[in-house]
Amino acid sequence: MAHRTRNRLFERVIDRALAPAPLKSQVFVTDTESTTMTTALGFALFDTAIGRCGIAWGAGGISGVHLPEANASATRRRMLLRYPESSEGAPPPVVQRAIDRIITLLRGEATDLEQIALDMTRVPTFHRRVYELARTIPPGKTLSYGEVASRIGSPGAARAVGQALGKNPFAIVVPCHRVLAAGGKPGGFSANGGVQTKLKMLRIEQAQRSLFDGDGQLGFDPALAVARLSAADPKLARLIARIGPCRLQLRTTPSIFAALAESIVYQQLHGKAAATIFARVRALFPRARGALTPAQVLSASEAELRGAGLSNAKYLALRDLAERSQRGAIPTLTQIQKLDDEAIIERLTEVRGIGRWTVEMLLIFRLGRPDVLPVDDYGVRKGFAIAFGTDEPPSKAELEARAERWRPYRSIASWYLWRATDSL
Repeated sequence: MAHRTRNRLFERVIDRALAPAPLKSQVFVTDTESTTMTTALGFALFDTAIGRCGIAWGAGGISGVHLPEANASATRRRMLLRYPESSEGAPPPVVQRAIDRIITLLRGEATDLEQIALDMTRVPTFHRRVYELARTIPPGKTLSYGEVASRIGSPGAARAVGQALGKNPFAIVVPCHRVLAAGGKPGGFSANGGVQTKLKMLRIEQAQRSLFDGDGQLGFDPALAVARLSAADPKLARLIARIGPCRLQLRTTPSIFAALAESIVYQQLHGKAAATIFARVRALFPRARGALTPAQVLSASEAELRGAGLSNAKYLALRDLAERSQRGAIPTLTQIQKLDDEAIIERLTEVRGIGRWTVEMLLIFRLGRPDVLPVDDYGVRKGFAIAFGTDEPPSKAELEARAERWRPYRSIASWYLWRATDSL
């Protein structure tokens, strides 16, 4: 009975401790080299894309996050050595949510770790400033030790920054792997595997960034696509010559969830009005940085989301999307790379309020798929009528028949048909 009472008391305490703090200054830091370690009530191991990590928690919140050792037994020994008064067990819900976010990040899908509150009570003020600054570096980005030093108001303290990060007890959550030496060199890394572990984590995040951060890096050569289309269809070739080079670029979004959530909000609205509503939804989470997350949507009440301007249909769609994302029904970045276009359409149109056209836009403008033909898009059909000199837009069957010439670059052909309507 005493054990159950202690657990209930702990869960109440940790829920309060890990609730989003109103001020950034409420995040504390623990000196990992201190001989007196932060008390931990429990710890757990959990599997990630880079191996089995460890997490510890105490009455004040999460006490530590540790990267994998050589094997699970070594990671367990490290946790027992660092937190000798703790015992291995199932993490409470608030800690499990932190684990889920860490797993999501390490499998290549951007997620917000800045809202994970940390129990850090024994570190000098300088280290605290370094950790707080490091937590603002987004996935796919890096800073140098010198840049961190300058941004915290201590230019010339690059060496001290490196020493502080070397004592970081909250690997991943405090992303010391995103801080490099001068000239982009990886510098040191104290975790098992050393610099190679650091580079592996950066590669995971860079892979996510190259797909979603709007850097224009398509998975195919647009110039080759244009040449193939021009040779295959003389009438389309005349439109291509008039428009000029293809300027299709991937649009910025950190995750499949974020892209679909934005699409839901923007449906059937003028761009400016939709942007205003989307900004109001984001404003419901003032401490959050980065993109909207499923956890944020599910933490908001219907009254709050409807009050931001969402219709009932859009509220229900956004909620359904968030619930499906939380239970893993929405493909991750890694998973979606293995799916063909039709499989992605089939999976995502199961979400309330998400139709085929919405997923086709995701495929073209977010995922850079080269052979998508949105036959129901009015702009594509109108552009066809202009380019091919017809009195009326083509039927679906007519468009599909002509587009057989455009394979495997129907996305690029669609982009040019959209451009045909720009002067209207």
